Amino acid sequence: MQAIIHAADVQDRDGGVLLMGALFGLYPFLLKLYADSGYQGVQFQAGLRAVCGRVNLEIVKRSDRHKFVVLPKRWIVERTIAWLNRCRRLAKDWECLNRSALAFLRWASVRLMLRRLCQKTT
Repeated sequence: MQAIIHAADVQDRDGGVLLMGALFGLYPFLLKLYADSGYQGVQFQAGLRAVCGRVNLEIVKRSDRHKFVVLPKRWIVERTIAWLNRCRRLAKDWECLNRSALAFLRWASVRLMLRRLCQKTT
């Protein structure tokens, strides 16, 4: 859908507001945002309201840390990241330029979509 590559010194919350501004500008019909507990700060919520006021933010928190429990909304994000990390170029941060990293991320996403579209259903 959308991705922004930025330097490592930019907090995820700050980059998240930039990403949501670009994402909801392209897809204004999206009304729900699932995020992990790193995005529950007041700054992120205020920035999100300024960029796209109609979005409902839901923080998906981990359950007990001592045992594994599948959280449906959190699992969507985790499995997508795992699928993308199967691509060798995305497994480590090798790229010097942000635009190169973004290009490889898009190629990996296209690869995932093509594999899903070309699967034979029997």
